[in-house]
Order: sequence, then C-alpha cells, then structure tokens
Amino acid sequence: MSRQQLPPQISKVEIFDRKVGKHVVRYQLTVDAGENPATGKRQQVRRRYATEREARRALAEITDQAARKEFVPRQAITVDQVCADYITGRHKLRASSLSKLAYDLGPLRERHGALPVQRLTKTHIDALVIDLLAGGTKTAKGRTRGGWSAVAVNKMVATISQVFADAQRQGLVSRNVAALVDRVPEPYKQLDTYTEIEVQTLLASIVDDRLAHAWELALSGLRRGEIAGLRWADVDLENKTLSIMNNRVAAGNRSVENDPKSAASRRTLPLPDRLVTVLRAAKSRQAAERLALGPDYRSGEYVVSNEIGEPYAPGVLSRYWREAVKDAGIRHIKLHAARHTCATLMHLSGVPVAVIAAWIGHKDASLTMRLYAHSQDEALKAAGASLDRVVTTS
Repeated sequence: MSRQQLPPQISKVEIFDRKVGKHVVRYQLTVDAGENPATGKRQQVRRRYATEREARRALAEITDQAARKEFVPRQAITVDQVCADYITGRHKLRASSLSKLAYDLGPLRERHGALPVQRLTKTHIDALVIDLLAGGTKTAKGRTRGGWSAVAVNKMVATISQVFADAQRQGLVSRNVAALVDRVPEPYKQLDTYTEIEVQTLLASIVDDRLAHAWELALSGLRRGEIAGLRWADVDLENKTLSIMNNRVAAGNRSVENDPKSAASRRTLPLPDRLVTVLRAAKSRQAAERLALGPDYRSGEYVVSNEIGEPYAPGVLSRYWREAVKDAGIRHIKLHAARHTCATLMHLSGVPVAVIAAWIGHKDASLTMRLYAHSQDEALKAAGASLDRVVTTS
C-alpha cells in the first residue's frame, strides 16, 4: 500500500534542534484560519509538529474551528492576568462578593498563574481539586491550608468555569476546560435549627448578656449582616417597628457596609413587645456607657455596638454567639442558623410560608420552604401521633 500523500497545508522540513544538538525532521503546518476577530483581517497559522499524525490532527481541528469562526490564535496572556481582568470587570459585585471571588480563584492563581492560559488543561484543575481536598496546599502568604470541603472545592471549580467561559467569549481560549471537571460529591447536610425548648433555654441564659439584644434579633430572623449594620435611626420603639436598611459584612479582612442583600431584604418589621423591651434596655445601657466614657465615646449609632460605641465586625459577633451558646449549655449552631430557627418555628406554628418569606426577606417563598422549613423531632413525633389517632379503631 502506497504512503498517503501529504496535504498541501503540511510540508516536511528539516530543522536544527538546539536541545539535542542535531538536525531533525518536523512537519510544518501552514493553514488559513479565517478572519481574526480583533483585527478583521485574514489570519494564517504556521506551526511545527514532531509527527505527521499530530500535524494532520491539528489541520483538521484548525480547519473545523475556522469554519465555525471559533479559532483562537496563540496568545501569551497568563492564567493570572485572565483571572485579574475577570475580577476587575465585575463592576456590579459588592466588595464582599469580590473578596469571595478572589478567594475562590486564589489556589488556581497561586499554582498556575504564570502559565499561558491556553496551556491550562483539565488535568491541571483535577490535580488542584485533589490537593485541596487532601489539605496541605500553600497560600500566597505561605500559610498551609487545611482540607477544603466538597462544597468549597465545587464552588472554586464553578468560579474557574465562569472565568474561562468569559475568556472563551473574548476569544482568548478555544474551550472552557473547567467545564469538563467533575464536581465532587457533596454529603447531605441539613441546616441545624434549635427546638422551642432550646430557644427558651438560651433566652433564659442571656438575660444578663450585654449582647442579648443581638441574639434576640438573630432569633427574630435577621441576618448577621443586618444585625451588625442595624442603626438606631432605623428602629422606632414608639411605633414598634424595625427597618432593615443597611448590611454590614466581611470583605476579606475588613468590614464593609452596603444596601440589604436584595430588594426583598429591605423590609420593615413590626416589633413584638418582648423585643421592644430588650431594645429599650440595650439603648439605656449604651446611654450609660456614653455618659461614663464621655468625649472618647464613638458615634453609638449602631444598635449592636461595643463598649466605646463602635459597631462590631460580623466575625466578632459570631465568636460572642458561640460563647453565649456554650454558657447556655446547649449545642452550638451558627449564628445564621438562629435565623433558620425563626423561620422553622414560624412554619411549625402554622404561619403561611409567604408571610415567613416576607418576614425574613426572601423574594421567593419556595426558597423559604426549601431552605428553612425544617421538620424537627418533636413535630415528627406529633405527626406520628396524629396517624395513630386516624388509623386506630375503637
């Protein structure tokens, strides 16, 4: 059988290879790759391959991509630059979201930032996933990471995929390699909530806690950022209302303030008598602290302030919450889970889901039902007892 003739786009050439110090045979591909989207001019690709098979494969790929107007010329732009440009271009994101975006891209930039973006492969990302799950990777500051959870790793992969999808739209890469990466199975995890008895135990324990009003607000359905950012100007103790107008959240190592999380999060709630009493007591305590400290007292405009009138960082509130729960002798759940508790207890008390959604600031009642309306052991026992009544004959 005669040897297959080379197509006109491929020629056999002899070149001097400096690595091995001798002349070698290479297969040079010269092919029209269509119009360059950046310049509008026709572009010609010239590349060399070690084997004829590689050259033929490249010819087929480039011809196909050119026909579909998807060919991407080689560029020197790096993974780090593509990530940096993507973050810079997210103009609509808040500082906290930008900080989380940078955090998720950190491992990729640390390990492969100097690599030309077109040379990043699925294998690179797969290896990074494995190493992050195992723990022991280093941050840019030289710190050793613990093992990441499946949820955190999957979020990282999803973020990388977003970056590469954007790079593909710009014509920087021919395909999104991160989209090919399998997600890590995530273990089922139900959001923890307190039972009514645990809530009563906690409330009894925090009577003398300086931050009791913060924990009461959490158990009343406010987000941590809403508690940290709540101002006295948004609380009307006479008319018994509280308006969510501000959100104080963590962005990296600093606290930032912005509008509530969504339009539905901006809401005005009627204050129960118990909460009015608790807030009045907190306001009187802050007035006494202002009087005692004199001119050194800060603004004191926040409902939850420290002893010198400054607002708390959200992470500090979480730490104090952990201590309050421990002192109460009940199991620990996250501060945000107190919000879940509020929604769940409302649901178990028969409050309509749409009303619960409006109270906690969800625009979608189905999301409220899916996330927060947990059945607790006591409720399940009551449900079982009701079946006994139905099926038991006299």
